[in-house]
Amino acid sequence: MNSVYILLVEDEAPKRAHIERFLKGLSTEITIAVAQSVNSALDVLDEHLPDLLLLDMSLPTFSVGERESGGRPQGEGGIEILRYMTLAEIVCPTIVITGYEAFLREAGKPVDLSQLRMELEEEFPRCFKGVLHYNSTYDEWKTELGKALAEFNIYTEKGK
Repeated sequence: MNSVYILLVEDEAPKRAHIERFLKGLSTEITIAVAQSVNSALDVLDEHLPDLLLLDMSLPTFSVGERESGGRPQGEGGIEILRYMTLAEIVCPTIVITGYEAFLREAGKPVDLSQLRMELEEEFPRCFKGVLHYNSTYDEWKTELGKALAEFNIYTEKGK
């Protein structure tokens, strides 16, 4: 396997650390860049195109710092990143990893992950590759992410 550059966009430290540990355990050939907000993700994407984007949906506008609150929370900040990529003609395989099982829209109507998947496939056909539900108490997300990485030749399950 050649060196693989992955951009992980995740604002929650425990979830981010868990995903990073999983990825680093797969191969020493994986380089992980981290962004914790919509704007920091856009900065990284403008600097260096990753081989794979792992994207949270709910993100703050700005990275949280000592004097920065992170700006307004965006329930679908990940979609803003995907829309920017479309406008900037950035094509990068993207997998959404979210801890939510549904998202509330403006009218208060919930959108579950299967509906979100369909919407993202339709709006972002060039880069969107799937949605994974992250739950720290179960390993299902690891299995699903491993399968997805195998499809991109980033990870090959043992024995294959």
